[in-house]
Amino acid sequence: MSGATMRRLGRRAAGMAVLAGIVLTGSVARAQDADLVRRGAYLEQAADCEVCHTKQGGVPYAGGRAFDLPGIGTIYAPNITPDPETGIGRYSDAQFDSAVRRGVGPGWRHLYPVMPYASYAKMTEEDVRAIRAYLMSLRPVHAPAPANQVRFPYNIRLAMIGWNLLYRPSGPLADEPGRSAAWNRGRYLVDAAGHCGECHSPRNMLQALSVTKSYAGATIDGWLAYNISSDVDSGIGAWSDPQLAAYLSTGHADGRGTAVGPMAEVVSHSLRYLTPEDVAAMVTYLRSLPARRSDETIAVVSPEALAQAGPNHSNGGRLFAGACAGCHLTDGQGRQVDFATVWGARSLGETDGRNLVRTMVEGATLQSAHGAMVMPGFGPEYRNQDLADIANYAIGHFGNRVGHVTAQDVAAARGAVPPS
Repeated sequence: MSGATMRRLGRRAAGMAVLAGIVLTGSVARAQDADLVRRGAYLEQAADCEVCHTKQGGVPYAGGRAFDLPGIGTIYAPNITPDPETGIGRYSDAQFDSAVRRGVGPGWRHLYPVMPYASYAKMTEEDVRAIRAYLMSLRPVHAPAPANQVRFPYNIRLAMIGWNLLYRPSGPLADEPGRSAAWNRGRYLVDAAGHCGECHSPRNMLQALSVTKSYAGATIDGWLAYNISSDVDSGIGAWSDPQLAAYLSTGHADGRGTAVGPMAEVVSHSLRYLTPEDVAAMVTYLRSLPARRSDETIAVVSPEALAQAGPNHSNGGRLFAGACAGCHLTDGQGRQVDFATVWGARSLGETDGRNLVRTMVEGATLQSAHGAMVMPGFGPEYRNQDLADIANYAIGHFGNRVGHVTAQDVAAARGAVPPS
């Protein structure tokens, strides 16, 4: 073999080696990108982005969901699909991170804290970058959000600079020495990614989360987000670990009820996808929250007091037997599936029946490992007084309390439901 031939073969071998290296490098990069997207998909579920960025009947993540803030106005969730014009398609990693963790979008556009960036500020930059990688893998949807309708002076976005200085955390959560790995992981999932306090804590006059009443419950869009502090009477202090883990992962806990309304959405799109280890970590952290007393529930009363619960109590019993017992049974234990159990449900401990009435009016859907669990809402064939009677009967019969639901309460709930 001549020297020229050997040189040609050598150059060819070197070229093939370079090509193989390029292919290998590209394969490694693609694998890393795929891993980042998979990690981002899990973190997105933990952060519950889909629920807030999807309007009723809309395309997931395409925005448009309205958030009505009493005294402030209506704010619409934006499109977070990769659409370059109406979504996040042109956001860099840094711009996305700034919007999510600092509340400042491209063009120095300050977001309102209805976007829970004060909680997301406690997340790591790496986790937020992974979430963006997942969102960028979705199908782009061209869907401009409606213009916000915010009253003066809240429409002055620059005011958010002062708000951020007062209330936005400066950086991610650091592990607390002396605490277990499970506790620190649970705190990250509850306080940061899961932003549970955004719904379960009341707000002060400037719409920042209360520190002294954290996790003591709050009213959100007409629903009561329950007290989830460790208080035994009004919080979750009396729940067992298996009950709390079951409620988080499935939306139902025997003796505690089934998630409805916004909490059902959180379970359906977020919590049920978390690993058992992460759910257990959340339970560990929730157990450590300081007990905060609230007046969500009223103590049980005597049978004599229930017997004097009002002239329409018997009407509620008749209506319950005809309209509700088919699924819930007369003893409240539920027919066919545990999700229909109402005995011990927390909503029946509220004597004003806020969540119970909203559930009766709107119905409820909970996505589970067994499919969708659906309770249809009551239609116009039932008068407001009829639903009030059913609610008061259920509160008395299953909650051993005297209900105070009125026809006006039902009318207000019906008026709060947007037309389909």
